[in-house]
Amino acid sequence: MTTLLTIIVLVSITIAIWQVVKIFDIASAKKEDSEIANDSDNRLNANLMLGFLVFIYAITIVCLILYGDLPLLSNSASEHGLQIDTLMIISLAIIFFVQTVTQFLLHFFAFKYKGEKGRKALFYADNDKLEFIWTIIPVITLAGLIIYGLFTWSEIMNIEETEDTIVVELYAQQFNWKARYAGEDNVLGKANVRLIDIDRANILGVDESDPYAQDDIITTELHLPVGKQVLFKMRSQDVLHSAYMPHFRAQMNCVPGMITQFAFTPTVTTAEMRATNQIQEKVKRINKIREEKSKGLIAQGEVPLDPYEFDYLLLCNKICGKQHYNMQMKIVVESEEDYKTWLKEQKVFKNSLVQN
Repeated sequence: MTTLLTIIVLVSITIAIWQVVKIFDIASAKKEDSEIANDSDNRLNANLMLGFLVFIYAITIVCLILYGDLPLLSNSASEHGLQIDTLMIISLAIIFFVQTVTQFLLHFFAFKYKGEKGRKALFYADNDKLEFIWTIIPVITLAGLIIYGLFTWSEIMNIEETEDTIVVELYAQQFNWKARYAGEDNVLGKANVRLIDIDRANILGVDESDPYAQDDIITTELHLPVGKQVLFKMRSQDVLHSAYMPHFRAQMNCVPGMITQFAFTPTVTTAEMRATNQIQEKVKRINKIREEKSKGLIAQGEVPLDPYEFDYLLLCNKICGKQHYNMQMKIVVESEEDYKTWLKEQKVFKNSLVQN
């Protein structure tokens, strides 16, 4: 019985809805066809387009003021960083200008040339002059950017290695970095992934018979002397990684089975960068967030977060696996004296091997 009543109720509701729809159809049949836009509809949409244009510009300005971290383009800590930043600023300026102009024309023309009854739209089937203009301008602009970028890249990459150049290997593996310094001879010993011997602590596959490898130094922290050119030789043990050092405007893929390289000269020590207003403000913001989160952790009986302190970082900029986000190494830029003192405290390769 309950099932029958339920079916009857559902059928009744369906019939009621059908009748209501028919009533609306009859009522709308006496009106003008609503699917055809009239002058009122065109004016409404034209005004909405103009209003949306104002909204786009307003939200852009607000976001630039509140969230635009443009100072990031002024905190480079390497000699070539200024060239990279200049190229980036030029590209951003052109993109912002084109975006502003094209959005204005798009929305303003939609407002100005809205449909009106009795007015015929003027159009061109083709216009060679206009097509030439809007083709040649982007071609010249992009060609200029590409050529400028190629010259900048060539100048950065074609750095001559000198006797004072420090040679360091960056070794990538899921999910950490190792650094190998060339030692006193400034020549990295041979290495191959097939020579990895965990039992003897030869974690990078360094050739134990190579005389150049005996004074190599393997570390889990990267120290660099300020004002000295550093040549990085990069290897990967497993998958494609990317050595990314944002403050030094340096990035290079680490490819299994081959050696890639990148060189730069650090210009700002870690202590000097920490003393800048920009970094101090950043540290304050982060620590304020950490303090708030720590209150909740303490209330739950958990360990609070440690205060944040700025450090240069070596990151992996390729999605290399589930712990990719955590693949980083601390970089310390210091005076040459402090660098040499730190280097002397590290074990050389031949002394770090475990004897069987």
